Amino acid sequence: MMFQAQWRTLVLAVPPVLLGLAALAAAAWGLHLATGNRTIRVLKANRDVAVTADAPPAVLLARVEFLIRLDRLTEAQPLVEALDGRGAIPIRDDAHYNLANAYLRRGLDLITQGKIDAAGPFVVLARQEYRNSLTLVPDDWDAKFNLDVASRLIRDFPAFERTVGDTATADRKRLWTDIPGTPRGGP
Repeated sequence: MMFQAQWRTLVLAVPPVLLGLAALAAAAWGLHLATGNRTIRVLKANRDVAVTADAPPAVLLARVEFLIRLDRLTEAQPLVEALDGRGAIPIRDDAHYNLANAYLRRGLDLITQGKIDAAGPFVVLARQEYRNSLTLVPDDWDAKFNLDVASRLIRDFPAFERTVGDTATADRKRLWTDIPGTPRGGP
């Protein structure tokens, strides 16, 4: 009889303890979300807040967008790579697409200034980021269109194999297949 009384007391005491622990966990999770939301609001208000690479994905995306607005693309790139490891697909897609747009804007600015050689790396980075975005969301029409625009700005020419000195060689059969359009002859 005494054993049954102890068992009954234990059975009656466990649910309130478990509910208390669940309430504590929910409160801690709510505080965590509130901190993340506060950081996002501060970044959206154009105030700088340091964010580590292990921050929640939504906070990382907000930081990436903040850095892009300030044209600090080299700082945004590692955060986009950190998102690739653990972020949800829509957040990762937004990060790659926004970074690609920023690279393309910088490349277009340099092209309009007549600095085509300096624009090349930014256009190539934009194309790479658009491809990353399309890998995540293949039906993204905007990314497809922007990739097409970036691809038309600076073409990919075949890689030349460097030998000794300044001479470069390329396979003549492959050269014309890599250049768009039909080669025209004559003066």
